[in-house]
Amino acid sequence: MLGSGEHNWLRSLRLSGVATLALMAAACSTLYPDGSGKLDPTEVPKPEAAAPPAIPQGAPRTTGIETAASAEHQRLILAFGGAYRAAAAEAHLNGILARLAAVSDDPSQVYRVTILNSPVVNAFALPSGNLYVTRGMLALANDSSEIAAVMAHEIAHVSARHAFQREEQARIAELRTKVASAVQSPVRSEEIKMTGRLNLASFSRQQELEADRIGVGVIARAGFDPYGASRFLRSLGRSMAMSAAVLGGRSGDERPDILASHPSTPERVNRAVMAARQIAGPGVGDAGREAYLNAINGIDFGDDPGEGAVRGTRFIHGKLGFAFSAPEGFALENSPQAMLGIAEGGSKALRLDSVQIPSSTELSEYLGSGWVEGLEKESVRPATINGLPAAIGAASNSGWKFRVGVVRLNADVYRIIFAARALDAESDRTFMESINSFRRMSPDDARRLRPLRLALAAAGANDNQESMARRMAVPARARDVFALINGLQKNDRLQAGARYKLVVE
Repeated sequence: MLGSGEHNWLRSLRLSGVATLALMAAACSTLYPDGSGKLDPTEVPKPEAAAPPAIPQGAPRTTGIETAASAEHQRLILAFGGAYRAAAAEAHLNGILARLAAVSDDPSQVYRVTILNSPVVNAFALPSGNLYVTRGMLALANDSSEIAAVMAHEIAHVSARHAFQREEQARIAELRTKVASAVQSPVRSEEIKMTGRLNLASFSRQQELEADRIGVGVIARAGFDPYGASRFLRSLGRSMAMSAAVLGGRSGDERPDILASHPSTPERVNRAVMAARQIAGPGVGDAGREAYLNAINGIDFGDDPGEGAVRGTRFIHGKLGFAFSAPEGFALENSPQAMLGIAEGGSKALRLDSVQIPSSTELSEYLGSGWVEGLEKESVRPATINGLPAAIGAASNSGWKFRVGVVRLNADVYRIIFAARALDAESDRTFMESINSFRRMSPDDARRLRPLRLALAAAGANDNQESMARRMAVPARARDVFALINGLQKNDRLQAGARYKLVVE
């Protein structure tokens, strides 16, 4: 999601709708049965059909939490696209979790892991012991020790009661602010409020570093490679940097923020390495690469097409039943609020979101109702786009030129906004062509949508990162994506016969 300070035109439009869109890009496949290394999309294993391996002894402690149906648990699942069912991956994670729980600081705590149907790289835990890992997190990790480090970090938050401590710290800060507001000057009151925010941010940063340190110790005691934590944190930092680069921004680590609640990734990597060195040198402990790759083989990668997905410059939404194409050269990214796109280093931008307005409201009237600042009212005109009622207009504000379209489909009105620092005739033509690409999808088209998946392929003697990346269904920066999801640096050579993750249709 674009930050409020990155593009002035996003601020100036005062957009108020909450989009029901999500997108990303990628894909999956596997080996031909003859082991030739060629990709056969028909051979991709479906997670639902995967036979679960035997759950290790002690694992029942990870599956019996009575609060699994709690309102908080259900809210979290709904917020992240629902629970993702992948029997082999779930069994593998529960097996790891059983090993971690047995050697954690509170072995009596019961834990349960849920995989969330989201491409976002994220993991978190509730004080109840419910752990959540997104399938985006599973795609980024490369072995059992790395994902064990993620879960051990969350276990550390639970065992150290960090959530309760943060709540108490926040209550104290709020109380001090209220007292200051009542008895001191406005300037002094604001100083105390800022001090409270700084203290809370520093407190949260220290909790993250403490959870990293505890987590490294836990995975080592469980028999995993303690350096798995630093390897995963490096991949996490690269993932954040790549996402920022696609949208023409900078990674969070390049923007120092004294109010940030998380330490920078390089700091976390360095401290994780130091914690591992205090335990043992490299090469000690189980990395569990092959077992992990087997467990995640065939899981979905990227967006769920039913909830909206990017395929190159095309956005498709199976559930809402529409498709839209951005102009060539746009890099598209998902956001909880909107579909966003950037081109030419940020000099051109795109936003697509949705709102609900009364069916009796004419779209031309809505377009001119004030939600777009700098609207050229004489430019507003009704239109029909692929049989759908629409309205189109232009605006100019804060050094940006805009082309705006609103289209009604079923109960929603979709707002398509293009912005450019300099709007020449060619850009104007491509913007209008893109707005006019919005169309209704047929039920058959929606049913034919398939998610992209992770697959495994063995590298041949002559393979390199470039040749493996060419097998991927990623429309842009395929080599970068291949290196990222396989934990490889730019010049790393592939090991002949070793299996690597690919993204295929």
